[in-house]
Amino acid sequence: MSEAPGRAAHPPAGRDRAAGRDRAARARVQRPTTPDEPRRAAFDVLRQVGQSDAYANLVLPGLLRERRIVGRDAAFATELAYGTLRMQGRYDAVIARCTKGRALNTLDAPVLDLLRLGAHQLLGMRVPTHAAVSETVTLARATVGVGASGMVNAVLRAIGRRPLEDWLAEIADAADPAGTDAVARLAVTTSHPEWIARAMRQSLLANGRPASELPELLAADNLAPRVTLVARPGIVSVDELAAEAERETGADPAPGRWSPQALVPDGGDPSHLPAVRAAAAGVQDEGSQLVALALAAAPLAPAGTAHAAGTAGDVPDAAWLDLCAGPGGKAALLGALAHVRGAHLTANEVAPHRARLVRSSVAAIPTGTVDVVTGDGRELGAERPGQFDRVLVDAPCTGLGALRRRPESRWRRSLDDLAALGPLQRALLASALEAVRPGGVVAYVTCSPHVAETRVVVEDALRRRDDVELLDAVRAVQDVAVTPLPGLGDGPFVQLWPHLHETDAMFLALIRRTA
Repeated sequence: MSEAPGRAAHPPAGRDRAAGRDRAARARVQRPTTPDEPRRAAFDVLRQVGQSDAYANLVLPGLLRERRIVGRDAAFATELAYGTLRMQGRYDAVIARCTKGRALNTLDAPVLDLLRLGAHQLLGMRVPTHAAVSETVTLARATVGVGASGMVNAVLRAIGRRPLEDWLAEIADAADPAGTDAVARLAVTTSHPEWIARAMRQSLLANGRPASELPELLAADNLAPRVTLVARPGIVSVDELAAEAERETGADPAPGRWSPQALVPDGGDPSHLPAVRAAAAGVQDEGSQLVALALAAAPLAPAGTAHAAGTAGDVPDAAWLDLCAGPGGKAALLGALAHVRGAHLTANEVAPHRARLVRSSVAAIPTGTVDVVTGDGRELGAERPGQFDRVLVDAPCTGLGALRRRPESRWRRSLDDLAALGPLQRALLASALEAVRPGGVVAYVTCSPHVAETRVVVEDALRRRDDVELLDAVRAVQDVAVTPLPGLGDGPFVQLWPHLHETDAMFLALIRRTA
């Protein structure tokens, strides 16, 4: 009896099952049996960040050294860990479209981290689809078990079937079905909490920048910052530091774009440089360097009204204060400048463990120039009123200006943090204005562009006192920069931007106490 038409193309059921078993056996042979070390390291970083509120930039370097992961493997692990953390919001939105209605908060945290790692390989790195899925499934088998690895496999295969552009369109439509809220769409596609995206837009407008720059600003948050070194004046010169960097990397380092003390090495590990190991130099963003240099160069006035017409020689400039000195980068730069100019810096830090970091940072500065003390900065103004010529208030803040550097911070912060930090920022600034002498200058600095942490705090302080005046911080920064910075506006405040200046979004206000 002849077969019905079309059946010849399909093997009998028994043969089909046998072929399926053969394909599964071949897949098992081809799939790695143990996870590779760079992916395992990235996964362990995500777990520590999620479980203990650790920071990836502090966890990863030690883990790479401990496991002897170097070269291209170290670079892969770094991009995988940092990129996954940066783009977590985008990937969560994509993953949620592939879990068949299961909410992400019902997944075990390690499984969700594995899905995020796989999604970044598929959508954010040049990893072939089969390798991204296979290697992540192997990692899942080793860390969460065979059962959960099946789900990881299914979800990642679903993600890998479509390009990033399709996923971005889908998650944008899900965030804004009506198509009327551009900020909501931008927040999810650029992987920012919506409240941060809206705050950034407000800050652009408050600082005279157009709202049309928001996409560029949020995109800049997702770019890994270049490593920038600072040569601490009087301790090591920029040329000496450049020679060390060239010996380490075999390539000429580039000078900083703005700061006269900055240097950008061409690769290599800066911790290997002798000057960095000795604390004669350090890793420091150019924006952070500029605000410290501007404070050191800000014009002081004579100490009393009787000397209103005094010359520069009549103006005291020997006692400097860093009110919130930890972890010590700005304190070390100020301390080096104080040494060159014969001044003395008191570096105050409330937390003992951070005070130890400050001591390490200023270790190369000659003895007698910097005193590191532990105390509550809110009380120092009452304890030592009018004793300082220059005071830095590097206020605790949300850190929204350093999202490039600390990719996990955007997921940890909330609007509640603004409410909690506001009174502290105001109290520290009030203390600094008590600690500075008449004619002296206070620099109020935050690594955040949020208006509630920047100009609003300063304007509140000005309303409460009649013995202070704003200086032109824009002029002070331009005076110390090696080339004029664009986009600073007319002042008096300085707001730096990652997309304009390739720095952290540092804010600076200079306030002089009047007699």
